[in-house]
Amino acid sequence: RLIEKELEGFGIRLNKTPPNMTFRRKEKGGINFTSTVANTHLDLDTVKAICSEYRIHNADVSLRFDATADDLIDVIEGSRIYMPCIYVVNKIDQITVEELDILDKLPHYCPISAHLEWNLDGLLEMVWEYLDLCRLYTKPKGLNPDYEDPVILSSKRKTVEDFCNQIHKDMAKQFKYALVWGSSVKHKPQRVGKGA
Repeated sequence: RLIEKELEGFGIRLNKTPPNMTFRRKEKGGINFTSTVANTHLDLDTVKAICSEYRIHNADVSLRFDATADDLIDVIEGSRIYMPCIYVVNKIDQITVEELDILDKLPHYCPISAHLEWNLDGLLEMVWEYLDLCRLYTKPKGLNPDYEDPVILSSKRKTVEDFCNQIHKDMAKQFKYALVWGSSVKHKPQRVGKGA
């Protein structure tokens, strides 16, 4: 928890998502505060006080969840980093079953034993899930797909152009189209361009 507090002080938020609110500065009109849900932590006076600390006198603030003052400060500063984190607990072969049950109920924890190689597959699966990665397999024309050597991309960046850039930086320039199979397309195969 000490490391978490230190990272929090430097603007790194572990296992959190960016606040669902919008903050837009404007030239005139004062502070406009709107909310789609009932707020227990923020009201117009609190928002005005926080904005005046940052010398902001004209802005639109709209909330879509019950936000705290820290959430508003994070959005105003805009320099926060939100990233996933897994806590790996080693030497589980030396603890009791009851202690292991307690660890299993904690969020973001993965108990392993590196010496006996216990739960290493569970750790690998958790890393894939937290990093939100996906495997893409290539299929040469007239041959079977190559399941041995996939191209790994983030789920946020999985266009055909991203795929081409992962293989070689000049490939996207010469690229014309690709045939795509899988659950993400309507037809099997479907012909797609760079942006798909």
